[in-house]
Amino acid sequence: MPKHESEQQHQGMKHDHDHSGSHHSTGHQHSGGDKHAGHHVDDFKKRFYICLIITIPIMALSPMIQMFIGVHWRFPYDTVLLFLLSTFVFFYGGKPFLVGAYRELNQKSPGMMTLISLAIVVAYVYSSLIVIGLTDVDFFWELATLIVIMLLGHWLEMKSILGASNALEELVKLIPSEAHLIMENGDIKEVSVSELSPEQTILIKPGERIPVDGIIVKGQSSLDESMLTGESVPVIKNPGDKLIGGAVNGEGALTVTVTNSGEKGYLSQVISLVKEAQESKSKTQNLSDRAAKWLFYVALGAGLITLLVWLSLGYGFNFAIQRMVTVMIIACPHALGLAVPLVVSTTTSIAAKKGLLIRNRTAFEEARKLNAVVFDKTGTLTQGKFGITDILPASGYTETEILTLVGALEAQSEHPISKGVVEEVKNREIKIPEPESFEALTGKGLKGKVNGKDVLVVSPGFMEDQKIDYPISEYNKLASQGKTVVFAVVDNQYAGLIGLADKVRESAKNAVENLKSLGIKSMMLTGDNKKVAQWVGESLHLDEIHAEVLPHQKADKITEIQKEGYMVAMTGDGVNDAPALAKADLGIAIGAGTDVAIETADIVLVRSDPNDVVSILDLSRKAYNKMIQNLWWASGYNIIAIPLAAGILYGAGIVLDPAIGAILMSLSTIVVAINAKLLRA
Repeated sequence: MPKHESEQQHQGMKHDHDHSGSHHSTGHQHSGGDKHAGHHVDDFKKRFYICLIITIPIMALSPMIQMFIGVHWRFPYDTVLLFLLSTFVFFYGGKPFLVGAYRELNQKSPGMMTLISLAIVVAYVYSSLIVIGLTDVDFFWELATLIVIMLLGHWLEMKSILGASNALEELVKLIPSEAHLIMENGDIKEVSVSELSPEQTILIKPGERIPVDGIIVKGQSSLDESMLTGESVPVIKNPGDKLIGGAVNGEGALTVTVTNSGEKGYLSQVISLVKEAQESKSKTQNLSDRAAKWLFYVALGAGLITLLVWLSLGYGFNFAIQRMVTVMIIACPHALGLAVPLVVSTTTSIAAKKGLLIRNRTAFEEARKLNAVVFDKTGTLTQGKFGITDILPASGYTETEILTLVGALEAQSEHPISKGVVEEVKNREIKIPEPESFEALTGKGLKGKVNGKDVLVVSPGFMEDQKIDYPISEYNKLASQGKTVVFAVVDNQYAGLIGLADKVRESAKNAVENLKSLGIKSMMLTGDNKKVAQWVGESLHLDEIHAEVLPHQKADKITEIQKEGYMVAMTGDGVNDAPALAKADLGIAIGAGTDVAIETADIVLVRSDPNDVVSILDLSRKAYNKMIQNLWWASGYNIIAIPLAAGILYGAGIVLDPAIGAILMSLSTIVVAINAKLLRA
């Protein structure tokens, strides 16, 4: 089965190990927008406190506790009162576990709820025999404390998981409820955001949050997109620029044409991806589910064997049943069931805050094994737009003077080269004058008068036609790198040249360096020509460069690299990268909100930052280590504790009481929870 076909089926599956009946979740049931999750947390909290209060008189009435603290508070029918209070705790506090056990058994998939229920049922039934005089020993206080500790553990677990999900739910609050719709007659009408549809025009006032995705028709402003992309610096937006719903408008009023609204909007897609990430079942989760299921059978068998062995050795039934109950309490795989879900929940939250949207948990976990990352060039390693890479002024000119004269003319044009020059002028904060005259020379360049000087910004062909001298060696060097070169001519004399190219991202340099330090090879796969690819590759010190690769050949190239023994991540941003993203062991889409990103990638990077690829690998390794640590702690704890609970060291005077067993079990749960929360990006 193709990788992504199987993964799509995989992502749609719910956990086999269902705790829904007990309101106990392994993570996905608390995913963004689950209104019931908060109710379940409150329900466990309420049951915990009520049972805690009633457990106090139960302990005070218990003969064993009285003997332990050296008092004698016995009175007529105190055993009946103890039975009634314990019965309430058993049915009220134990209900979530009993219901969960029923559902697990009904699905023929016994697990932790069944085991908890087995322990409390055995304790309750055995203790109740004291009322009719069939035994003189009761476990009512152990029963009550076990239920209280279990309720506390479940409450803390659910509260923790819900807390991780709440961080993601904050995204929903970024969408305003109303928008200013501009009617055909020019009037402005307040409408619900849900009523907006593509092609409608809205007004966004200064300081307001952008209600939907759109394109600016009129106006200029700076936008705060930090909550969406992590970019702290406000982004200047002009007519023609795209807006993301959820960003905050700055000082200018904007007229915007709606492109995506409702569920098709960027923010809604992000929220959907987050939900999908939480519902995606991890490979390690499968392992813990299976372990919990088998541990039930081990515990049941160990409990019965413990009972029979102690009885066969001539010990009393009360002692033997106490050992059996202790075994079943100790063996409760609560910590085992918590080991992975809390790490998954914490990882998802950390990743979302860093702009890493995990669609496929299995692929994310396997990312720790990657030893090669293949990058698309345009828009991934490069910015996807022209920028100035070289300025070579002639004698008598400075870079600033060249940019001032050239920038004055380029500012009058919408050509990609012009935009690259103007952006450099803005970055250097150079003030450019208004040209006294301006003319576009079709196919050749620009002409005008700036500060009283005749200025030309022209192509190499124009220089050849007009026989204007220029440094050929310097031009050839830039041209061999695949760069576009324009010449500045002032008063018919060569004044300098400017090299432009799709600029390499600074973050790409850091990403490649960091990957090298991790022992991971960096490669480039591009459809661009070899000269350009070679220049970018050498700038970044890439290990391998594959240029002039057609879209349909990209997937084949990934297969070739895999056959060389590499486990490969493919990073791309376009439709032409889709086949390669699907073929790779880990598909990473740069930039969210595109169909290809949602349908093909395993992980989507909200920020178009190659360095986030390193963050993915780092987080994958840390998350996996945490999961394994938790699984070993939970399993190792049971391996050691079950024999002790059975009384294997009874001859040495070491015996575990059921209540001590409950405390130790809960302690393992708390250790696992704290360990998961110690995960840091």
